[in-house]
Amino acid sequence: MIPPEHLWIPVTLFAAFAQTIRNAAQRHLTASLGTLGATLVRFLYGLPFAFMWLLTVQWIWGFAVPDPNLPFLGWILFGAVAQIAATALMLRVMDERNFALGLGYAKSEVMQVAVFGLVFLGDPITPLMIVAILFGTLGVLIIAPIDRSHPFRAFVQGWTSRVAFLGLASGALFGLAAVGYRGGARALGDTPLVMAAAFGLVIAQAAQTVLLGGWLLAREPGVIASVGRAWRTSMLAGFMGAAASAGWFTAMAIESVARVRTLALAELLFAYFVSRRVFQERLTRNELVGMGLLGIGLVAITVGR
Repeated sequence: MIPPEHLWIPVTLFAAFAQTIRNAAQRHLTASLGTLGATLVRFLYGLPFAFMWLLTVQWIWGFAVPDPNLPFLGWILFGAVAQIAATALMLRVMDERNFALGLGYAKSEVMQVAVFGLVFLGDPITPLMIVAILFGTLGVLIIAPIDRSHPFRAFVQGWTSRVAFLGLASGALFGLAAVGYRGGARALGDTPLVMAAAFGLVIAQAAQTVLLGGWLLAREPGVIASVGRAWRTSMLAGFMGAAASAGWFTAMAIESVARVRTLALAELLFAYFVSRRVFQERLTRNELVGMGLLGIGLVAITVGR
């Protein structure tokens, strides 16, 4: 039996795995739906599964659905909008030539979210957490280098580039979204954490579906029709997206966003495992070093406070 205070660890790892599958499904949809259409899929098709999870939590544990208060709604809406904006910035980064540069800087979310959690929620940052965050972030930068021939030099020299700015802003917004979701769960007071997370997930995904869906309906109505026609693959993306989000919401309701988002870097290990198994590719020396550093960070974040 896993102690309640440690439940966030398997829940986070499950969320990271589910997100890996969701990303694979979304990449398949991007060619036909475009990046915004594929992004809408995770919210639109994930909403019914999020609602089913809420009903399941209510039925299995007998928890009552909480009454939303203004602080809860404010935190959840803040997180939902920040997540949409973060995704939009990442889409802008994808349009730039040096996509890898922006992606590398976006991984700074792990460091930024620790600061945001401290400032907005009072989540403490311990020395071991700092070590874990630094090792994890460094490992990610080595695994997904900005410039494979000179990864560190390119990283240092690129701070003033447009792509770096977009990547850092995206990472900051993803960090703020995580803070918003944890703040929403805490605003429900004595509501059991599993129910607070499930209820917050439904409200967030509903808001994101309305906001992004409404924007696309007004600007690109053809995309909405395409999303409806691609329902088969979209159902898989929606289900895995809802499963991942349920894991993130639950983990962040239990533990600080800094620890959750650092352990969430395990998603990169899952993605690499799938890639290597499918394509039978060998790891380079830099990738092995990066995965080793990332592994040290993941171990440190799970065993210490």
